[in-house]
Amino acid sequence: MSTAIVVGSGPNGLAAAVVLARSGAQVTVLEAASEIGGGTRSGEAIMPGLLHDHCSAIHPMAVGSAFLQSLGLERHGLTWRWPEIDCVHPLDGGEAGVLHRSVEATAAGLGRDGSRWRLAFAGPAARFDMLAEDIMGPLLRLPRHPLALARFGLPTLLPGSAIARLFTTERGRALFGGVAAHAFRPLHYPLSSAIALGIIAAGHRHGWPVAAGGSRSISAALAAVLAEHGGRIETGIEVRHARDLPPADITMFDLAPRAVADIIGDRLPSRVTRAYRRFRHAPGAFKVDFAVDGGVPWTNPDAHRAGTLHLGGPYAEIAATERDIHAGRMPERPFVLIGQQYLADPQRSVGDIHPLYSYAHVPHGYTGDATQAVISQIERFAPGFRERIVGHVSRSTTDMHAHNPNYVGGDIVTGAKDVRQLVFGPQPTLSPYDTGIPGMYICSAATPPGPGAHGMCGANAAETALRHFRRSRLA
Repeated sequence: MSTAIVVGSGPNGLAAAVVLARSGAQVTVLEAASEIGGGTRSGEAIMPGLLHDHCSAIHPMAVGSAFLQSLGLERHGLTWRWPEIDCVHPLDGGEAGVLHRSVEATAAGLGRDGSRWRLAFAGPAARFDMLAEDIMGPLLRLPRHPLALARFGLPTLLPGSAIARLFTTERGRALFGGVAAHAFRPLHYPLSSAIALGIIAAGHRHGWPVAAGGSRSISAALAAVLAEHGGRIETGIEVRHARDLPPADITMFDLAPRAVADIIGDRLPSRVTRAYRRFRHAPGAFKVDFAVDGGVPWTNPDAHRAGTLHLGGPYAEIAATERDIHAGRMPERPFVLIGQQYLADPQRSVGDIHPLYSYAHVPHGYTGDATQAVISQIERFAPGFRERIVGHVSRSTTDMHAHNPNYVGGDIVTGAKDVRQLVFGPQPTLSPYDTGIPGMYICSAATPPGPGAHGMCGANAAETALRHFRRSRLA
């Protein structure tokens, strides 16, 4: 029987461990923290019973993940819950762009931009499950569905600003721009539309659900599948050097590239060491969790039913703030993402006290306190919010990094999603999971297809490792 070590128990590390264990390998996962899950951890941050997700919170890519669907995770308690409305992007004055799971319902709310939204997203949404077979893995390979991929892929090469110009209303432009901001990239850069087009298409196909009982339910279910196949998880085990690694046929790293270089740098090929140490990180997230009495008093009525809100104002403001944080400047009004997971999953609340999830886009490694900027941005679209705050807990970019070492400088997407890193991952190669050392692989969100709780980075990397291992046994 082959042996495997997985360093890190985020969703990608657990996914890699499951793939290896199902193949018959004897798998041990080593986790430095006291609990598993990485970005999918949840906890009671403010008061007993009030449940907050620590990072990953809304799951349009995970719910449709072919890998997760293949595992029967519902047997282990994973249940998806959908809000009535997926996402609302409020504007000053009370209007809002409203994203429904239905393309038609979304188009109906966008006035004269409705036909353009339908033209842009109806086809990709209908074909998303087929497209996912190609876009949820390394991009530089022979596609299974070349024509469908080309039709979807060509617009993703454009800057987000080019796609936004297709829409003539502020509601349409802002709604698209708010989703594009998930990439933490200036929206006039090439490929800055790619993540938005993928998330919107996935959402129209599968919705923007939450995991019942918190995102920790995803990692708990993966851990249960791993245990079914004989895998083990050891927490509180920090791997700092290659000598800390037990001998194994396969070693997987669910870590940021620089951390991999720190552990095995003296054994890496020099070109890989250079690439991992030069790996570029994205701007940071400054997170604030709130306990709110009675919920947020949004001006827009649809916002009261939305699982996610994007607080960024009109498109031009979003574009300006994303330029600022990329340049290292803290904007007065940062882009803020809000999660109202309790609307779909009421067990997260305590009576009429509700957990509100939020983070602001800030410069990489930002050392200031953005709490008041977040509160002001919410107050802008929900006057009276301050008076409803029962308590709050803030996490700076430094705190985010301390809580999860993959979030270098507060970078929760594990790497700048520029052209090179979005296409290739940590190094320019056709095999993004290879470290250049036989039997050792990187499987974090720094590799394709990138961030999310879908587990596909880990599953893809583990499949690569198994192919190489089997070939080596035949040689």
